Amino acid sequence: MARRAELGQLRLLVLQIRDDRRVEQQERGCFVELSGLAAEQFRFRNLVDEPRLSWMDVEGYDGLVIGGAGAHSVTETYPFTAPLARVVERLAAAKRPLFGSCWGHQFVAQALGGEVVTDLERKELGTLAIALTAEGRRDPWLEGLPERFDVQLGHHDRVTRLPRNAVELASSALCPNQAFRLADAPVYGAQFHVELDAAGMLERARIYSDAYLADPGALASLAAALGPSPVAATLFSRFIERIVAPAA
Repeated sequence: MARRAELGQLRLLVLQIRDDRRVEQQERGCFVELSGLAAEQFRFRNLVDEPRLSWMDVEGYDGLVIGGAGAHSVTETYPFTAPLARVVERLAAAKRPLFGSCWGHQFVAQALGGEVVTDLERKELGTLAIALTAEGRRDPWLEGLPERFDVQLGHHDRVTRLPRNAVELASSALCPNQAFRLADAPVYGAQFHVELDAAGMLERARIYSDAYLADPGALASLAAALGPSPVAATLFSRFIERIVAPAA
């Protein structure tokens, strides 16, 4: 475990895929709030605005995070798809810390040889329980946590096949591959939002309500499906302390 003095020197780059400026700013605040780091230690870049990502843009950071994407699907191709895939592949080859949350989880899996599909029958929205696998219980990011705990989920796409050298760390009742890591590198993905607690989830849903929760009563139904996720709220800071800091 890293000392706080060491943590204070870290620099993280968070890549966003956001069309809505309100969500862009809300996501930034959520990552900072649950990180245990100062806001000045973060650099944020929205790939919708700046899609031409190169290795020079990421190599000076201690860790890279890829966030969610409300209107974008990993199953489609965008101007940032190929540049981001090249960076993910190089980070994995260099064994550099990388974390994908929700859309980022799906993108990392696909970029490294896994498979992602749109599966509306297995979509998950709200506060739901995940269970750690035997590998998850031994993993340095997750070891010592309860075998089951609640997380904040919102997705229509899912990872159906992990990359060849990846191990499954957690699953839910509806979907496998809720979290994974590469067996030989500090590269992780989590289908759930490590930057969100119930309040943050509801705030984001309110912003997106016109696009995704337009049916009468949908927002109220989601609010009723949300609950506390205190263990999940520690996961981003645990990743920084246990995975990023030791590698820095």
